[in-house]
Amino acid sequence: MPAGPDYAVRMTDWQAFTVETKDHVAQVTLIGPGKGNAMGPDFWRELPEIFRGLDADPEVRAIVLTGSGRHFSYGLDLPAMAGTFGPVMADRAFAAPRTEFLYEIRRMQDSVTAVALCRKPVIAAVSGWCIGGGLDLIAAVDIRYASADAKFSLREAKVAIVADIGSLHRLPGIIGEGALRELAYTGKDIDAARAERIGLVNEVFADQDAVLAAAHAAAREIADNPPLVVQGVKDVLDRRRAGEVAEGLRYVSAWNAAFLPSEDLTEAVAAVFEKRPPQFKGK
Repeated sequence: MPAGPDYAVRMTDWQAFTVETKDHVAQVTLIGPGKGNAMGPDFWRELPEIFRGLDADPEVRAIVLTGSGRHFSYGLDLPAMAGTFGPVMADRAFAAPRTEFLYEIRRMQDSVTAVALCRKPVIAAVSGWCIGGGLDLIAAVDIRYASADAKFSLREAKVAIVADIGSLHRLPGIIGEGALRELAYTGKDIDAARAERIGLVNEVFADQDAVLAAAHAAAREIADNPPLVVQGVKDVLDRRRAGEVAEGLRYVSAWNAAFLPSEDLTEAVAAVFEKRPPQFKGK
């Protein structure tokens, strides 16, 4: 096989993913290294490289996105990413650390947006927990399937963060404003059955093997169609919301760079490290 750039994407020794391709369908699997495929620095660096590479690969016509082990993803790896928040959480953080924090948020946003911008349809096969950043990620795909044991949570409010990677902007078109506001304000967990009722997932399957098989079956159906037509359909469908999502992402990144540093966020991070419930004071 030639050692072109597309081949390099499939064969690179990724730290947070594996990538396999067969019969025009690529499978991208989250592998951590954090517990529950938590999203640390390797995840945010590698995700856009992988999806831009698959976008450019003419052998790939559809993509299945899934998680290794029992869970899709626990979301942001707070211990691994603590350094990202440190400088801007310092007392009287000035323009330089706030500006760098703004750019870091936008780099993370761009990582997930690379999934949404991929011209090849992406199908998520979700089992176990899909929390926070995991929900941001599946909000950027085209089709979502879940196993019966899947659980979903837009949990950022519980750790003193305004969700800023895409859920608040992409989910209104998927589950509607009412359901989104309930999930975002409460940070509550919902099961696969509720996720199907509100339209977060297209269909629920018995177990992890069944949901992955269903995702691949759908991907093969897509791959059997004329690839440029499929890509054209996706481009037309995405055009309806692309500008609104882009504007919303820029707004929330600026909002968080200005307001995210708080005593409550410090308390949330400390509670994670100390494995105890946080005590928020609204400061």
